[in-house]
Amino acid sequence: MNNYPLLNLFWTMLEFFLWILWFFLLFKVLTDLFRDHSLSGWAKAGWIVLVILLPLLGVLLYVIFRGKSMAERDQEQVKQADAAMKQYIRESAGTTEGGGGQAEELKKLSELKASGALTEEEFQRAKTKLLA
Repeated sequence: MNNYPLLNLFWTMLEFFLWILWFFLLFKVLTDLFRDHSLSGWAKAGWIVLVILLPLLGVLLYVIFRGKSMAERDQEQVKQADAAMKQYIRESAGTTEGGGGQAEELKKLSELKASGALTEEEFQRAKTKLLA
């Protein structure tokens, strides 16, 4: 332990941390490349070759030139995931845009039947259609 002073340990930890950080950035760049539909296949291949052959320079150039659009694609993906989650919750809860779901619709149908606006036959058809 005497041959490895504390400062060298901190330096090694910093190098390791930066190495891991670079790998995260590399994977982020590669996933962004494949997610971007505005780039042609040749442009994607060019970026991939640059990132693989000159890793540090390629990743830094990608972030410099395409960092803003990378953030916009991330925001768009978050919005799409949020919309999908809200749609799933609406479908699971059985509600529609107007709210209420099947129970509310059945209540409206029974009120229409009670007021005489629907006959028994029309009520049964609408109820069957609603529950199907």
